[in-house]
Amino acid sequence: MASVLGTVVAFIFIGLLLVMSIAGIATAVSSSESVPVEISDNSLLELDLDHPMFDNVGATQDFEEALGLGDDVLKFYEVVLAIRKAAKDDKIKGIDLKVMFPSMGWSQAQSIRKALEEFKAEGKFIYAYGDYFSQKGYYLASVSDSIFLHPMGGMEFKGLAAEVLYYKDFQDEYGFKMEVVRHGKYKSAVEPYLESEMSDANRTQISSLLNSVWDTANITIAEGRGLTTAALNDIANELKASLPQQAQENGLVDGLIYEEVYESKLKNAVNIEEDKRLKTVGLKQLTGGNGLYKKGVRDRIAVIYAQGPILYGEGSENIIGQEVFLKAIDQAVKSRRVKAIVLRIDSPGGSALSSDIIWNALIEAKKEKPLVVSMGNIAASGGYYLAVAGDEIYANDMTITGSIGVFATVPNVEGFTSSIGINVQHVETHKNALGYSVFQSPEGDFRASIKEGIEYVYYTFKQRVADGRGLSLEAVEAIAQGRVWTGKQALENGLVDGLGGMDQALAAAARLAEIEEYNLISYPKIEPEFEDFISVMGPFSRIEEELLANYPKEINLFLTSLSGQENRAKVQLRLPYALEIK
Repeated sequence: MASVLGTVVAFIFIGLLLVMSIAGIATAVSSSESVPVEISDNSLLELDLDHPMFDNVGATQDFEEALGLGDDVLKFYEVVLAIRKAAKDDKIKGIDLKVMFPSMGWSQAQSIRKALEEFKAEGKFIYAYGDYFSQKGYYLASVSDSIFLHPMGGMEFKGLAAEVLYYKDFQDEYGFKMEVVRHGKYKSAVEPYLESEMSDANRTQISSLLNSVWDTANITIAEGRGLTTAALNDIANELKASLPQQAQENGLVDGLIYEEVYESKLKNAVNIEEDKRLKTVGLKQLTGGNGLYKKGVRDRIAVIYAQGPILYGEGSENIIGQEVFLKAIDQAVKSRRVKAIVLRIDSPGGSALSSDIIWNALIEAKKEKPLVVSMGNIAASGGYYLAVAGDEIYANDMTITGSIGVFATVPNVEGFTSSIGINVQHVETHKNALGYSVFQSPEGDFRASIKEGIEYVYYTFKQRVADGRGLSLEAVEAIAQGRVWTGKQALENGLVDGLGGMDQALAAAARLAEIEEYNLISYPKIEPEFEDFISVMGPFSRIEEELLANYPKEINLFLTSLSGQENRAKVQLRLPYALEIK
């Protein structure tokens, strides 16, 4: 027994040393990549945006990247700041832009494109090259002085569309159902469980949303390429840019060339001889090693990242839970150096209870320090519930917001169990003692109780909006009922104070705090634990993720919505299906 015990302890000790060693090596590699370097004259910023982008990234991300266990990810605002830093560096003459398949939201894309416009305003150039340009990629590339496409490549320019799956017939056929109670005629989030086709109300709001986003993108591209919006609409309608030659003939690209020819053009643009190598600098070299920190400046603005669904419980960098976020808010309030708070929201909402707990903490926080809200790609339902706590709210034109409505869903497998000969019986001391059961449809007093709860939460939600935005309840009702809006529409409806990204929100926070210079500090601060490193290194850590990735997104979201129901608060302020704009 002593030998066995000694062997087990030895293996554990060796395992710990191995993990610590790998972590140390990974950290060293990551740090060496991110240390600022001396930038040479006539350099180019290599801006590769074909990586997943998030407002905030996980605590183990650097560790994963260094070990090659995960994809490189981009932190949204660091990209913006790096472009701005490059614009002020006289040694950097231009940008080599790679945006074939950017994995970011439209709101993030708009903010980055504006930063690129500022770069050009400094008298510098941007060239873009791609084998293929997705529609969002081309939106970003259109800021360039010149756009080049591979002679056998292609591009996507077809307008915007959204696709929603409806499950009613599937539920009726197989006996798996989602029982739904909702409020608001536009609360189309749960419509796929109730209908076989899209309602007029849902079609109206999605059409309005898509047209608003397209108009913004279309105007921007037209200005960048010197074309009219009518011409671009004609190209999109008739698919006149599907072939490389068509794209060039219609003025969407400037040349069809191979990559080595493109490299020669870059050398010529920065006055480097053909036989010499390009001098380049990467994002990490600009942002790493406290490259964005202003020395000698003590004042700070805290940026609290509310990213992901709102779930009752602890929370993380990618899940908004009350425990983590109450701690983050408390830390920001108590820090003497923090003079203002910016709440950056990228969330479709979720638990009504958690939303209200965090909202209350934000209300208390703004009694101590200015609170400004910056909406990212989406700040809808529970995400907007949090936003109304702010002193001021800013959204991009393409932000998806609103959805002031409430619903509850519970799974029901009564039809399926009956069809395979399983009969469920109950014994109760009181008529409602059973409460909810997955084996029977919620009816009578139980359904009435859920409905009563939804009405209460809906009224509370409207009251929060009315108080936060200085609107009457009647005015809120007119723009509520679960309808979603773009940021541009939200400004017209009084749901936000202005259009803009993080820059505008930070400027507002500095103005309210009466400070001129500041550094940023990010929350929540979640330190990686030992089991996090183990899970990252485990051979099966990504199997589920890889399997789900092979399903269509809509199927993935349906499966996700069915899982973990027992962990959800019953009443939801959420967009349960993701409205992917294609």
